[in-house]
Amino acid sequence: MCDDVCGSNARPPAQASTAFPPFPETTMKVLSIIEATTVTGPAKNLLNFCRLMQSPEFAADRKPPVEVSIITFHRGSGNSQHSSPNAFVKTAHEMGIAVDVITERFRFNPDVVKQLRAIVAQRAPDVIQTHMIKSHFLVKLAGLGKRYPWIAYHHGYTSTDRKMLAYNQLNRWSLPSADRVITVCEAFAKRLSHAGVRPARISVCHNSVEAPRRVSTDERQALRNKFRIADDERVIISVGRLSREKGQEDLLHAIALLREMDPTLRFKLLLIGDGPEREQLETMANDLRLNEDIVFVGHVSDVAPFYAIADVFALSSHSEGSPNALLEAMAAGVPSVATAVGGVPEIATSGETALLVPPRDAHEFADALRTILRQPDWAEKLRTDASARVLEFSPEAHARRLIRIYQDVTEPRPIGSGSYKSTCAFDSLATTPTSDTSA
Repeated sequence: MCDDVCGSNARPPAQASTAFPPFPETTMKVLSIIEATTVTGPAKNLLNFCRLMQSPEFAADRKPPVEVSIITFHRGSGNSQHSSPNAFVKTAHEMGIAVDVITERFRFNPDVVKQLRAIVAQRAPDVIQTHMIKSHFLVKLAGLGKRYPWIAYHHGYTSTDRKMLAYNQLNRWSLPSADRVITVCEAFAKRLSHAGVRPARISVCHNSVEAPRRVSTDERQALRNKFRIADDERVIISVGRLSREKGQEDLLHAIALLREMDPTLRFKLLLIGDGPEREQLETMANDLRLNEDIVFVGHVSDVAPFYAIADVFALSSHSEGSPNALLEAMAAGVPSVATAVGGVPEIATSGETALLVPPRDAHEFADALRTILRQPDWAEKLRTDASARVLEFSPEAHARRLIRIYQDVTEPRPIGSGSYKSTCAFDSLATTPTSDTSA
């Protein structure tokens, strides 16, 4: 989904359609600035977008509508351009994407701004897009947002520790200067508005998800054998970083309550992921006498087999944006229980495509898990409706909506204004934007 947030005076387009505007006649040059070492999260989404732009569905006469080049960072001595590339840079190179690596000899190295300006001048992009706090800050500091259309991706922060609070202050300084801020849910859009970003400049684009790969019967059985899951045991999975904001302590309490509610129900919870709370959670599982019911799987690179053996997916977060794991579960046809936080209610409707419960309510969570595990008709309804709903979050639809935003920000602006001649209100499936000069 991708909608613009234009405040209380926003109005839908006069004529809505499921069609998208035509692609640009000439290839648009987008320069993406991102700090990444692995192909996960925003980096994975960026490379997936680049892959789509190279596909026959989007490229016309071998010319993609958008050509992306990338700036990333390397901290340390030596020439980063000739050192062994990290996984992100290596993957980008293999895809034929131009990558410039800025060398940082130390934290807050002032030479970074000089390098950034030189690379941008050389690449001469039509649009600059930034991902995460550091990139936003550097583009603002270098004054590049005054010379080029600037799109800032706000991926959200689920942590509220002192470090994140300090970073939020940097965003308060930089993001209001961007021509467009793309965020992943309405909840984050409201926060951005309160932080000083004009509502007419905020676009909401939920994350996208691909259909999972097929997993063979033999692969499923091998996974069950590996974790000693009996044939008559049901499987609950939770996928995500083991950190406080993900609420795994609440999930463990829910599992303990589920065991009390239904002593004859045989199941195992697989916690897939790693993080700073792992040791604490392992101690808690031992104290709750859940050692036989819970498996700490750790980090895995391919989660498809786990979705394939799952009877229910559990998301117990205290805060979320547009959770990839929930979208993956829906795409895999796994019934879900999730806390109604952040952008979760924008993705799933309780009782239709998932069971949503209040955060930090272990009893409600346990009851919802039991409903799915004990009532196959409920489970089948959730599975069917979620599989249909998640088609709206396909990578292709997401890419087309991003292209439309790129087209919008490259429209002529008054020199030095840093804003549009007019702002635009979008319906998620509209053909063309409606001019709104009141913003």
